[in-house]
Amino acid sequence: MALTLFARRPADVEPLAVEPEPWPEIGETWKPEGVIIAQRYYNQVHAVVLVYTTDDGESGTYYSVACLGCHYATRENGQRSYSTYYGLADAAKVANEHATTCRALPRDIPARPDDDTVRERLHTWVRGTRHKEKDVQLWVCNLDLIRLTLQRSNDWIADVFRQLAADEPEVLRIERSQYSDSVFYYARRYLKS
Repeated sequence: MALTLFARRPADVEPLAVEPEPWPEIGETWKPEGVIIAQRYYNQVHAVVLVYTTDDGESGTYYSVACLGCHYATRENGQRSYSTYYGLADAAKVANEHATTCRALPRDIPARPDDDTVRERLHTWVRGTRHKEKDVQLWVCNLDLIRLTLQRSNDWIADVFRQLAADEPEVLRIERSQYSDSVFYYARRYLKS
């Protein structure tokens, strides 16, 4: 009798016929151009909260957080007096906290706009940052919170800035660093009339 207990084999478990596919409509596999997705979190009803970067890492890598359910987006902690941009650990904590409280249903993934639309949005942004009294330095990283809707690389955006500076030098100027390969963009002040 004891030998028959040990001689039994468990019934074979059948493998799943089809591996479940991720849901692209909630952003699980969505990888927009110009953005590196570092982490994803689900909110309470399965909308995705993304932790992403657009940084090339030259001066450190900073992360942004955006919810694909509600319109929550952040890239910095306003409570600090020093480096306010999120590192990966801080961004992950913020994303997780948002995901645990957000009940927004998943939205459709933003469609990739055509080049002319993005170019016009960037021109409008540059013109909107101009000041009456001084030139305003522009950073491509200032666009991080809208990069999920722009869906363009840093190089593409820099090309648009270069073209705008060539076409309308009274709106945008470019300076190259004499010490490195860095390029700086400045929205020119309004001319006094």
